[in-house]
Amino acid sequence: MAATVLGALALVDLAASVPLSSLSHQLTFSTTFGGVAITACFGGVGVVVARRQPRNPLGWLLIGFVLLAGLSVDAGYYAALRYHLGHSGLPLGPVAVLLTPLWAAAYGLLPPVILLFPDGRLASRPWQWVLGIYAGLVACVLAVVCAPAVATVAGHDIRVDSSGDVTSARDLAGWLAHPPPWLADVVVGLIAAIALSFVAHQAFSWRRATGEHRQQLKWLAFGAAITIGLGLVSVIFNISGIVSYILSATIFALPVSLGIGILKYRLYDIDRIISRTLAYAIITGLLVGVYAGLVLLTTQVFRIHTPVAVAAATLTAAALFNPLRRRVQRAVDRRFNRARYDADQTVMAFTARLKDAVDLDSVRDDLAQVVSRALEPAHLSVWISHRE
Repeated sequence: MAATVLGALALVDLAASVPLSSLSHQLTFSTTFGGVAITACFGGVGVVVARRQPRNPLGWLLIGFVLLAGLSVDAGYYAALRYHLGHSGLPLGPVAVLLTPLWAAAYGLLPPVILLFPDGRLASRPWQWVLGIYAGLVACVLAVVCAPAVATVAGHDIRVDSSGDVTSARDLAGWLAHPPPWLADVVVGLIAAIALSFVAHQAFSWRRATGEHRQQLKWLAFGAAITIGLGLVSVIFNISGIVSYILSATIFALPVSLGIGILKYRLYDIDRIISRTLAYAIITGLLVGVYAGLVLLTTQVFRIHTPVAVAAATLTAAALFNPLRRRVQRAVDRRFNRARYDADQTVMAFTARLKDAVDLDSVRDDLAQVVSRALEPAHLSVWISHRE
C-alpha cells in the first residue's frame, strides 16, 4: 500500500510539472520528456520492487529519488512563478523556496543503489562506515545548498531566478554563504571517489560471483553501460534533434536492468541480449563506415556527383548486411553467448554424423545426447514411429 501511494504521488508530481512549467514559461519537449522518462523508469521500477520485496531498500531508494526530484522541480517552477514573475497572490511561496534545493538529496540516493544491489545488504562491516561517511558528505552538500533558501525565508527577502533558485542571501555569512573553493573540491571529490568505490565493489564482486548472482551483476553492468555509454555519445558528439531524444531514452536501460536483476526475472536471457546488442552495434558501425567510404570514394575521388553514387553505396551496404550479420554474430556468440555457440556447434556436428548413420539405435542415442548437451532439459524422451 505504501509503495502504491508513493507511486501515485510521483505521478501527481509529474502531472503538476506540466502546468507549472507552462505558467513559468519553461515548458519544453525535453523537460517534459525527461520528467516522464525519469518517473516511468525509476519510479515504476521502484514501485514494483517495493511491492514485491518490501524489505529490500532499493525499491524505496528509487521511489525516494523520483519523489524528491519531482518535488524539487515543481517547487522551483512554483517559486519562480511566485517571486520571479510577480504572482504575489500565490500561497505557500516560502515553502516552495525551501523545497527547491531537494534535488541534492534526490541525486544523493542513487549511488547507494549500486552498492546495495541486488538484495539491499552490505557485503561487510567496513562498507557500513563508507556508507555513513557518504551520507555525512551528502548532508554537508545539502546543508550548503539549502542554507541560502533558509536565510532568505527567515529574512523575508526572497529573490529567485527563472528556475526558482535563490539569487542572494544577505543574512547568510561564513562558509555557508561562500564555502572555500578548496573545501568544495574536497567534498565533491570525496563523494565522487566513494561513488566510484561502489562501482568498483560490484566489479570485484562479479569476478567472484557465480550462478544467479553473476547473472544479476551482468544485468546491472549491461544497463549501466547502455545508459552511460550512449549518453556520453550524445554529449561528446553534441547530437541534437530527434536522435538526441532517442539516445536520451536509453535512460530506461539502467532502472529496467536493476529491476530485472533484483526480481530475478529472465536473468539468463542476459547473454543473448548482450550478444545481440554488441553484434548489431558492430554491424551498424561497419555498414556506416562502408557507406560513408563508398560515398566519399565516388564523390571525392572519382568526382561522380550524381544520385547514382549514393544509391550504389546504399545498395552495397544493404547487400552486405546479412553475410556480415552472420559472421559478426558468430564471433560475438563465441565470446559473449557461449552456450548458444556451443549448442550450434553440437547440432552442426550431429548433422554431419547423421549423413553416414545407418543404425537407428545409435542415431536415437546420439540425438538424445545432443539435445541434452544443447538444451539441458530436466527430462528427455525419444519416441520413434515404426511403419511397415
